[in-house]
Amino acid sequence: MNVQCKLCFHRCVLDEGQAGLCRARANRGGKIVPLNYGRLTALALDPIEKKPLNRFHPGSVILSVGSFGCNLRCPFCQNAEIAGAGVEIPTRSYSPEALVREAVRLRCRGNLGVAYTYNEPLVGYEYVRDCAGLVHKAGMANVLVTNGTIAEGPWRALLGLLDAVNIDLKGFTEGWYRRLGGDLEVVKRSISLAASACHVEVTTLIVPGENDSEEEMRALSGWLASLSPEIPLHVSRFFPRHHMAGRAPTPVETVYRLAAVAREKLLHVYTGNC
Repeated sequence: MNVQCKLCFHRCVLDEGQAGLCRARANRGGKIVPLNYGRLTALALDPIEKKPLNRFHPGSVILSVGSFGCNLRCPFCQNAEIAGAGVEIPTRSYSPEALVREAVRLRCRGNLGVAYTYNEPLVGYEYVRDCAGLVHKAGMANVLVTNGTIAEGPWRALLGLLDAVNIDLKGFTEGWYRRLGGDLEVVKRSISLAASACHVEVTTLIVPGENDSEEEMRALSGWLASLSPEIPLHVSRFFPRHHMAGRAPTPVETVYRLAAVAREKLLHVYTGNC
């Protein structure tokens, strides 16, 4: 029998054995199963600023973990090797209990907790949820780096376990989001809900000729400021990768100019990859 995954707006209807668009969730015996549960492609102790989070325990480090899969198809993906992969990719197995033991072990090196990052962590929703509960029980922090493409119900349920999130707001037009396989209104909803539940920072990657107008940045930053002018925005420089390997990088002056536009409305604006 087929079954529908309801984790994100794609709502994939899957036949027995079939994986969804994200490559990380599949129909197994009439149930949606996370194929990437406990399967890590990356594990590293990173500076918190690398997430990027500049106003959440600055100067600290955090155990950062990634798996495989993503529910968007960004042509500029910086981690396409894992975000676009499925079960065939080599992984290491870590149960939630094992991951939290590692996080606790690294406390002596200043570890703050666990960051779910690198690929799109929410396509492995159940693992993030299970780990996050144990991380809190150990008295440590949960950080999520996400594209924000998730249904409202599971997002609300998870927010109570999160201490900080960085959400990619990839632009501020529906046309650009459709090209990425996403939905702008879904991401705006995720940011709005998170802003009332935990610490939130937002990242926008500036791709030349796509989302680099002052008008778009003025609309984006104005909307963020309507939630709170205190929300930090990271205006980040694009470098050629993946299907956009032949494109030129974003001019540094463009990043600085758009950051200045964002500062008309927002109190904390940072430039990245410059």
